[in-house]
Amino acid sequence: MVTSLYFNKENIMEEQKGMTYQGTGVNYDDMDPFKREAQQAGLKTAGNISRLNMTEFAPSRGESAYLVDCGNHFLAQVVEGLGTKNIVAEAMQQLTGELHFDLIAQCCMAMIVNDLITVGALPISAAMYLAVGDSAWFKDEARAKNLIDGWMHACNKSGCTWGGGETPTLKGIINPNTIDLSGAAMGIIRNKQHLITGEKIKHGDVIIVFASSGIHANGLTLARRIAEKLSQGYLTPIDYIGTTYGRALLDPTVIYVPIIEDCQYWNVNVHYAVNITGHGWRKLMRSQEPFIYVIETIPDPQPVFQIMQKHGPVDDEEAYGNLNMGGGFAIFVSEKDVPLVVDISKATNIPIVGYGHIEKSGEDKKVIIEPKGITFDSKSLQVR
Repeated sequence: MVTSLYFNKENIMEEQKGMTYQGTGVNYDDMDPFKREAQQAGLKTAGNISRLNMTEFAPSRGESAYLVDCGNHFLAQVVEGLGTKNIVAEAMQQLTGELHFDLIAQCCMAMIVNDLITVGALPISAAMYLAVGDSAWFKDEARAKNLIDGWMHACNKSGCTWGGGETPTLKGIINPNTIDLSGAAMGIIRNKQHLITGEKIKHGDVIIVFASSGIHANGLTLARRIAEKLSQGYLTPIDYIGTTYGRALLDPTVIYVPIIEDCQYWNVNVHYAVNITGHGWRKLMRSQEPFIYVIETIPDPQPVFQIMQKHGPVDDEEAYGNLNMGGGFAIFVSEKDVPLVVDISKATNIPIVGYGHIEKSGEDKKVIIEPKGITFDSKSLQVR
């Protein structure tokens, strides 16, 4: 059996019990309180920019991107990380000799810019943060160039400039054979009418879900643990698509910037936008407004998710509560704008794979995924 290069088998849960993201050590119940407390501390610094004739846009606190009101436009800021997807790329390089660091570079950039556009901001510039445990990592020139090319390509796809970055060597903190890849981006909303906030959501809005390419850059800790259970680890073939489990995990994250940019160009009033990453389909109720988000049609998850669910095993509630399951980004629009969004989807070659609608709730918010009989209540998403 070929196993992961980074997991100890003693940490694997019993196969018959079913696997959870929390069971792999990624527990949002532990992380989210820190995020909320940090936002409260950040709020106490908001007045510092008044001397520059700028103010924070308060409703953006707790959203996927932070906004500064500059008078006739907004500036947006995002910091995001790749997570642990690079560990799969490193393992596949050792197992096959193939380089896929260009793919994970796009994943990292996509995590950043896909958050940026949720508030209606288009990317201006991006910076890469690449930390290593040993500077010898850079001696593999082909690997380093592969990553650089991927980051540049992702900037071009996002329509932004690559402004710089940071490359620290952190001995004793990072494994000498691996990296920590993350980055930041600045964006702009030139026309304030393009601002996207939860205040725009209305009863009867249509939820439109766009296709993912696969697992994207979320849930890789769970995916890597499942590799330990497969007969040939990352090299386990997925016969019906002609690839391996490890290679399927590396399919690059879709960059959804063209969807929002085209919606702005064609004057589609996007009421809300969601990057379906951490917290999975629960993210659809990120807005604080009390609405019920009813999903009526969902995509067929890519084979990589089918492998994960079968061999974890991972049940539907766990999967849809933490993974994108074939839907990587969603927007909420008025019913009259749906035909135009369909045309934009075709023009950008980013398929629509799911639909739903929004109902006003007299009590609390929730997400209902009708085809699966799953309901997530507000207590399952405490990110604000």
